[in-house]
Amino acid sequence: MAERNKKHNEAPQIEMQQIVESAVAQALQGHIPQLQAQIVQRVLEGLPAPVAETPAPSREDPGALVRAVANIHAGGTQKEILRALLDAGSGYCSRTALFVVKAGAASGWQARGFGDDESVKDFPLDLNVGPAAHAYQNRVTTPGNIAEMGGRFAEQFGSPANEQVLVLPLALKDKVAALVYADGGDSGKLDSDALELLVMATSAWLEVISLRKQAVPRESSEMASSVERAAPPVQTVSSYSDPFAGHAPKHIPSSVPAESEPAAEVVEVATSHAGAAAAPAAAADPWAGLSPEDADVHRKAQRFARLLVDEIKLYNQAKVAEGRRNKDLYDRLKEDIDKSRGTFQKRYGSTAAASGDYFQSELLRSLAEDDVSIMGSNFRR
Repeated sequence: MAERNKKHNEAPQIEMQQIVESAVAQALQGHIPQLQAQIVQRVLEGLPAPVAETPAPSREDPGALVRAVANIHAGGTQKEILRALLDAGSGYCSRTALFVVKAGAASGWQARGFGDDESVKDFPLDLNVGPAAHAYQNRVTTPGNIAEMGGRFAEQFGSPANEQVLVLPLALKDKVAALVYADGGDSGKLDSDALELLVMATSAWLEVISLRKQAVPRESSEMASSVERAAPPVQTVSSYSDPFAGHAPKHIPSSVPAESEPAAEVVEVATSHAGAAAAPAAAADPWAGLSPEDADVHRKAQRFARLLVDEIKLYNQAKVAEGRRNKDLYDRLKEDIDKSRGTFQKRYGSTAAASGDYFQSELLRSLAEDDVSIMGSNFRR
């Protein structure tokens, strides 16, 4: 009887519980989405703020890069060409400057993005430390940190926001005539590939201008022969526009007479060509004994080999630097070297230039810096 009464009393409670649960469920049904959103918002507010990713530098319009190179090639004098390089380079970085290399020292010439184009004039760049030293000694574009440029540099010109810098060698006749400095300033804009292309285009055009200046027609030479006989041979450079005339770096050792050499190695290219012109043709031309046709093939083959090796260096800068340090350069660049060797053989392997072995010679000269051990034990000689 007691058990029956207990069940009778519990029945209304169960029914009431079901009614309450149903009512609560109906009441919450309309508020659950809002409550969920509030909970998510509270959780997010308690989390640390996400770190924004640094956007990758956007590649400029290729047409703009072509126009930049065209502006460099529009220059008729060294000053015009180098100024065009700085103007073009400022489109691919926030700050850039050119330092002339002379007598083992580097001195500021002009800049862009530093507030004043003459702000770097005569500033001595340390060639013994950091990316400047590596770019100068190895003739390769070198990235680095502003602190590695030396204390005076950062104090004088300030640091870019991300502290990253780039130093590019401007080489002529296998010598570094100048160093181009670049950084991202406050914006972080620094396109190393575009800058390297511009520097290479400048180097090539300076050499072309030098050759053109020396290619004087015979008629003009005969008309000016009396003047040439009266002047010392070295004065043949005087007709060549010197971009650094009047630029006398204050930190150049006084033991080096200013008149005894060109203002920069940029002009040294013209000097070498002038000297070659004065020498007997047989001594200056290694193919003097060949027919004009064969000699021309040899010259083209040598230039093509240099172009192929320069391309390898351009697209494998890190591997080149590491391979030189570890003396296993061929192993690191095997695919590129073998592919370029095949390209060279396909074009000149069956010509008169095949005996010159120019591609192999250029590998050793330019990549291995005339030290075959740098190529490693697997390099076939």
